[in-house]
Amino acid sequence: METSTTVHRGDADVAHVAALFADPTRARVLVALADGRSLPAGVLATEAGVSAQAASAQLARLRDNGLIDVEQSGRHRYYRLASDQVATILEALAVIAPTEPVRSLREGTRAAALRRARTCYDHLAGRLGCAVTAALLERGALVRTDERTTTERRPDDRLSSRVTDAPYELGPAATDVLTSLGLPPDTASAAGARPLLRFCVDWSEQRHHLGGRLGADLLTQFLSAGWVARRPRHRAVDLTDLGADRLKALIGVEIS
Repeated sequence: METSTTVHRGDADVAHVAALFADPTRARVLVALADGRSLPAGVLATEAGVSAQAASAQLARLRDNGLIDVEQSGRHRYYRLASDQVATILEALAVIAPTEPVRSLREGTRAAALRRARTCYDHLAGRLGCAVTAALLERGALVRTDERTTTERRPDDRLSSRVTDAPYELGPAATDVLTSLGLPPDTASAAGARPLLRFCVDWSEQRHHLGGRLGADLLTQFLSAGWVARRPRHRAVDLTDLGADRLKALIGVEIS
């Protein structure tokens, strides 16, 4: 029986949310935050190519609609994505989005760098992220629980989305392989609110790459060890000479 307090809910207002991604300034701001970092408004204004006042208005709209959060630190305010679901949406849009015209060598290099190695929220993506995931599978740190033996996506896995019911679990060599990469011996068994294993379908490689707590721990370790390096105001990361040597020696990863 319906009462006077019954609330009827209609369909999700997809158009409202989609409009937030449609503005070029807001889109550039979200892409700048897609590596999981918190950035001040001034940096985001530069990334978006607009004035501080224009950026402030768009940041307020994104915050009011739940796509970004803000944290006060002293006199400064730092913005970050509200959740990794927003980063997943950005990756999905990249699959169907037309490529922007490359007007300079610098822009062309930037696009190539994103495909080679980038962050997807707080874990590695691109050729490097997929290669590391494949190497963990080949060396028994991960095992697939279905009939497949590579990181190929399943027919029902949506492009550039988090993998639902990912067919992976830790393998018998997990501790040995992960400690060789510099992670603590208890990484695989340590409790945490965040799931240890999550996977995404990489938008540029269209294969699975590792996310979750383990993916984030590996990226943190690679950055700390100097194996990869962030680019200023850029989601791409660079594989250093040291990192290329160590990843090849330890788990056989090589990318062009």
